[in-house]
Amino acid sequence: MGTIGLLANPASGKDVRRLVARASVFDNQEKRAIVRRAVTGAVAGGATHFIYHNDAHGITQQALDEFADQITATAVDSTQMGSALDTISAARAMRELDCSVVITLGGDGTNRAFCLGWPDAPLLPISTGTNNVFPVLQEATIAGAAAGLIASGQVTEGVFSQQKRILVNIEGERDDLALIDVLLSNERFVGARALLKPNQFRSALLTRADPAAVGITSIGGLLHPIDAADDCGLWLTFGEDGDVIHAPIAPGLYHKIPISACEPLALEQPICCSGPGTLAFDGERERTLKEGQVATLTLSRSGPYIVDVASALRQAADIGSFKI
Repeated sequence: MGTIGLLANPASGKDVRRLVARASVFDNQEKRAIVRRAVTGAVAGGATHFIYHNDAHGITQQALDEFADQITATAVDSTQMGSALDTISAARAMRELDCSVVITLGGDGTNRAFCLGWPDAPLLPISTGTNNVFPVLQEATIAGAAAGLIASGQVTEGVFSQQKRILVNIEGERDDLALIDVLLSNERFVGARALLKPNQFRSALLTRADPAAVGITSIGGLLHPIDAADDCGLWLTFGEDGDVIHAPIAPGLYHKIPISACEPLALEQPICCSGPGTLAFDGERERTLKEGQVATLTLSRSGPYIVDVASALRQAADIGSFKI
């Protein structure tokens, strides 16, 4: 019998894009309800043991209290700093404990932080963030059932697919990564992190270009769609001498974006950009490049393994997992 990891980011779905755009708010009460539904599904799928990150708001712990007579639940030893470091340290602990699958509640940033701690983690991400390209929009009850089937060993074949990621080597500093996109802007400071000034955009590398998504990926998607399964990415250069794309860069917020170049980029083909400016990962400014400092970006299929919920439930139906 395997274990299911649980991590709910209390900060997801609450940033400045609620003020300057029209993004939805995911409060902690709703996140607690989502965890309850996921655990209900997981128990129905045969899971009995859970490992969880005990966040500072007690979201997951309070949700698990209702199942005390049905499961065993153990908190991982992780930080309580109220930052992405909590998610990173929880990921490392869950990796050491060899979780069969980890259910995350958050957006692109939450899952990127998790993968900084466990790069090829087996994930089932549920959307509770702002830019939700990587996490899946699905009912937590069914997502939890899929996780339970995996943890109990009832379904094993063809339920995971490995995702792409961008490896970021910054001259003279620690490496970094992104799951969806890396964007270089002319802005000199991280500030409020959100990408809301398209006139400052310089270049971007996308693991996928999705015309049905929100954020930087939508810009590429409305020019040259690329799927998660495609073994390539997309390199964008922003400028006035090409196409202009009217794209949703945040929920409820469209901007006209000038693009001077749009080129598919093969896996393992490095591409460089240099400062001054800031690097944004998966929709949030994170790192500053000094004048002349070089960052090398390499697209690779070495990211996390994502659960195919529909495939897991189809297999369960075939073998009669839910027959009484």
